[in-house]
Formats: sequence, structure tokens, C-alpha cells
Amino acid sequence: MSKMDDAKKKLLKEIIKKLPGGARPEEVKEKFKDVLKDVTSEDIIKIEEELVKEGMPREELQKLCNIHMAVFGEQLAGQELLLASGHPISILIEEHRIMLERAEKLEEFIGIVEEACDSVYVGDIMTELQSIAKDFQDSEKHYMREENVVFPIAEKHGITEPPAIMWMEHDEIREVKRKFTSLVDKWNAITFEEFKKRLTETAKPLCSLLPSHFYKENNILFPAILEATSIDEWIEARKEFDEIGYPTFTPATATVKMEFGKTRSQKDLQGEAELKFENGSLSKIEVEGILDALPIDLSFVDKSDRVKYFNKAEKRIFVRTKSVIGRKVELCHPQKSVHVVTKIIEAFKAGKKDVAEFWINMGGRLVHIRYFAVRDQNKKYLGTLEVTQDLTDIKKIEGEKRLLDWRE
Repeated sequence: MSKMDDAKKKLLKEIIKKLPGGARPEEVKEKFKDVLKDVTSEDIIKIEEELVKEGMPREELQKLCNIHMAVFGEQLAGQELLLASGHPISILIEEHRIMLERAEKLEEFIGIVEEACDSVYVGDIMTELQSIAKDFQDSEKHYMREENVVFPIAEKHGITEPPAIMWMEHDEIREVKRKFTSLVDKWNAITFEEFKKRLTETAKPLCSLLPSHFYKENNILFPAILEATSIDEWIEARKEFDEIGYPTFTPATATVKMEFGKTRSQKDLQGEAELKFENGSLSKIEVEGILDALPIDLSFVDKSDRVKYFNKAEKRIFVRTKSVIGRKVELCHPQKSVHVVTKIIEAFKAGKKDVAEFWINMGGRLVHIRYFAVRDQNKKYLGTLEVTQDLTDIKKIEGEKRLLDWRE
């Protein structure tokens, strides 16, 4: 992170705090032009971190982001990120570019529909709108890679507030995408006039959300993360990117293999001592194989509320990457549900509860989520185990299927 003297820090805070009061960005830029000319993405992040520590709610800071971008934008836009093809950040930026192109087309098509007097004149446009909606739905892997790989890397280097705010914006974008997709999928089930009205209401916010969001990531978050990280971290990040996957619109040229050089040597597991348990013993390889063979997702959060382990079941329900190891549990959940997770863990620590369970419908599947307090033989709290299971097919079971009924 860049060094910033107290005087500059104070002035930047003054600028940010003045904006909600009605100060025009142009006036602020003129008044503070000598200070602003040297502002870096690291400076902005440091100020945001301190404002939250001083009591500013994240929701308020998120609202301010768009306003103070109008002031700091010119300085930040001049940064050039020199990245090799295939670098995880390079892939994200390329996907941003493509999604912005889709958003521009969407805005153009909205204008055409608004001017049309009958659906017969926009048949081809409807096909285009459905294609754009499909791409936006498919972009979920983009956000998953940011939340499960890039944000944890940032947090390990003390960059916590920008990722939290970006995740809040991800959830806003998801909700708008959902409404837009639902509308274009069922457009012929309502009158054309009603469709026009709802298209403007649901799709136009997406056209403004995406440019603003991507600008903040490209010009504030990404440069700061790159400044703080090492190539070794991006070696692992790229592996995790490939594991999560890419939207269909991500060009192959963006995901070319990147030559990172030699990776760190892995520990030789041969001859490793077995782990002794009360009811037997297992090698590390056997323990890992057993946990990964279970048809459930496991995640363990230790007594200091940091993610310590997750298994790699063949068909995981929720994405987990190695970047999440060591991450505070409250940073692993959307802001709207963090307070519930915190209450559950507090109840476990206090010995008031041992289990918390929930079930949700996700993509037509019934998913059962359970949290268990993990304690030692003296009932001392060791951490929390999250167990997630797809119950859809289990609920369909009827009658019997005996061992002798098994066939190869």
C-alpha cells in the first residue's frame, strides 16, 4: 500500500465527506486539484478502510463510491496495468470489456423497443435481448471467481472494505439480472405496452450498474491488489479460476496458458506418519480421500472464526477455493446474511446451541445446510462445521434396494 501523510489523508476524507452535502464534483476537483493529481488507488482504499473503522456504514460508503468516482476518476483512469495474457486479473478485465459491450447493446435495444408501437416490429430485437440475458446469466462464474479467489487474496493483504462493497454490488447486479432474464423469457405472456414499461424499469439499471462497478474494480481494487501481491499467489489463483470455469463469452485468447515459471515444490507425502485416533489410524492421504469421497460439502471454521478446511467433493454445491483458507468467516458471506452467521457462531461459543439448519431451493434442487458446533472431549469450542447436502434425489427414494440387488 502507498504511503500517505496525515495532511493528505485529512484532505481526502474532507473531499469524500463533503460530496453528499451537495458539493459539485467539478468544483471539488478545481479546489483540490493539487492534492488530487497524485491520488492512487491505494490511497482511496486506505481512506475507505479508515472511514469504515471510524463508524461509516458500508452501505453509506457504497453510495458515496459513485459520487467520489466523479472526483477521483480522471487520476485513477490513467493507471496502466501491465499484465500477461492469461493472468487472472487480465481475464477479469477482458470479461468486463465484453459485458460492457453487451450493456451498450442492451441500452440501444431498449431505445428501439421504447419507440416501437407493436411487438411485430421488434421480433429480431427480442432474440437479441434473450441472447444478452443469457450472457448476463452465464456471467455468474465471473462473479464467483472474484468472490472466491480475488477477494480473499485482497483480504489477506489488509484490503477488506473494497471487496465487501464490491460483493454488495454483485448482489445488486444479480437481482437486476434475475428480473431482466425473467422478463425477456416471458415477454409474450404480457401486453407489449406492459413489456416496454417493465423493460425500461428492469434493464436500464443494469446499463448503469455495470460501467460503474467495473470501473471501480479495474481502477481501484485491481491495481491495489496487484501492488500488494506476489506472482506465487496468482499461480494458485489461475488454477482456481480454471477450476471454477468461465462464461461462454470469455474468449479463448484471454485464458491462454500463462507461463508462471517453476512452482513451489510440494511436500513428499511418502512415509508420512499415520494419524492416531481413538478408533484406529489413517494416513493423511486416506483422511483426505475419505473426506473428498463424502457426497456432501464440508467447510470448517476454527475457533478464531477463520476458514481452516474444506473438502473437495466430486459435485460441490457451493464453490470453495484455496484462497478462502485463513479468511474470516464474515467475509465469506453476503453482507445481508453476515449478522445471522455471527449470531450462530456466538451461540455455539456460548454453549447455547450445537446445531443450526436451513434448507433452500436452488436451481430446482433442495439443498440442506447445517452448522455444527465442534467441541473437544471437555466440551471446549474448537470451531464450526458447515455441512451442505443435495436432498433432491434422496427425497424421491421409495420402497427398498437391498445389497443383493446391486449390479455392476
